[in-house]
Amino acid sequence: MSVHTEGEQSGDSQNVLALLDQRPPTSFYWSLTLLATLGGFLFGYDTANIGSALSFVPYHLTGFALGYLVAGASVGAAVGALLAGPLTDLFGRKSLLIADAGIYTLGALLSAVTWHAWVLIAARTLIGLAIGADSAIATAYIAEYAPADRRGALSMLQQWMITVGILISYIVALVLLRSLPDRAYGIDWRLIFGLGAVPAFVGLVLRTRMPESPRWLLEKGRYAGVKKAMGQLGVEVTIEQVERTAAQLRVEEQARKGDARISDWTPGVRRALVVICGFFTFQQITGINVPLYYGPHVLAPLFQSGGHGATVDSAIAGVEVTAIMSALNVGATYFGFKYIDRLGRRLMSMGGYSGMAVSALIAAFGLGRLHGTAQIIVVMVGLNLFIASFAVGVGGTGWLIQGETFPTAVRGRAAAIGAAVDWLANFAVIEVFPTWQSGIGLAWVLVCFSGLAVMAVGFIYMFLPETKGLSVDEIIHLYEAQARLTPASLRRRSSGR
Repeated sequence: MSVHTEGEQSGDSQNVLALLDQRPPTSFYWSLTLLATLGGFLFGYDTANIGSALSFVPYHLTGFALGYLVAGASVGAAVGALLAGPLTDLFGRKSLLIADAGIYTLGALLSAVTWHAWVLIAARTLIGLAIGADSAIATAYIAEYAPADRRGALSMLQQWMITVGILISYIVALVLLRSLPDRAYGIDWRLIFGLGAVPAFVGLVLRTRMPESPRWLLEKGRYAGVKKAMGQLGVEVTIEQVERTAAQLRVEEQARKGDARISDWTPGVRRALVVICGFFTFQQITGINVPLYYGPHVLAPLFQSGGHGATVDSAIAGVEVTAIMSALNVGATYFGFKYIDRLGRRLMSMGGYSGMAVSALIAAFGLGRLHGTAQIIVVMVGLNLFIASFAVGVGGTGWLIQGETFPTAVRGRAAAIGAAVDWLANFAVIEVFPTWQSGIGLAWVLVCFSGLAVMAVGFIYMFLPETKGLSVDEIIHLYEAQARLTPASLRRRSSGR
């Protein structure tokens, strides 16, 4: 169903982007968003499947090499994000999303047929390129067509798809390991990696049918393309309306900059980038990916009873309990999806980090003070609450604010820098975790994560403004205003007082 403009009756109708912001999301919007976030599913699947396969990969790696095998995708992701940023601003969101799906396919297949540890590491790095590029593009693409009052929910689908991908990776591993336990060191781990090529190839085909971002087309002066893309999104406009909107945006952009000679990287944009990078850094260094990546590996000893067969059984048990945590991750993300546009970014994320701080201490207490069944119960309760807190208030919020915050002219590059920081922080934590754990023990690592989560709450309170209900074109003005505020007035403005 299309919305037809009434250009002669309403000033707002002259601005085609205002019509897009006010458009109720149809089933096409949801299906388009699911397709855009298919990379999120692959992101989750291809980063988590190493946790299930790690105990069976026949390459005996330790220390740095082991950490890199688990976190090597994060290095590729940082590079992929930085490469994708300028490319998506130059060539568009759609073309990069198509290329990502192709790289995902190639990386999954290479992981499945690998013949050497370094080939597997290279394949994981290749997958990382696609993960990073997709994380830099997907929410930016969604933010550029999503209605203002539903942008949070639509963008949160990225995080939900990540959690679904993580869960499916563990379900696939359980089916294979339960069905073919004697092939755990043979074909099972290869299939765990290789099956990721199936959804990647489907995405490669279907993404060719996506509309290009109308905001990006408008920025590039491709007015006929804007008209076509808007039509695909259910908003019928004329070329004249598109041209008037472009002229209006040029005036507004010049007013925001204050001087036509100032670059697109204004003080407000630079401030926004620092805030987004800070949020992403805390998102990773508070430890969410430790239980999700290393879960089967670190939890298996809780179920170990001795013997070679028991080693496989305990590994399967580790996968099972991590699958339970992943299922909770999927379910908890629903609440973030439901309430993000109602409660706002600040309240949701501060609540999420607070929950992570408390639950990390619960898990640490179980590891450090309890034994046997009591230890397993308390550790599982703590870790599940930790993951649920992240899922509700932190994970999706980070990707949402990354996609919605920056002006169209630099959205791809700025979002890419934020994504690269996220992946580098992720790599740092996952890479050092084996050494960190052996040095002070998992319980004290969790205590450190709790302290960092408390710091994250303070960071958000000080620096993150509330953006619910605003159009993506209005949000950057908050940061331009913040760039001119004193610390005291900044705290009042951020909290809405």
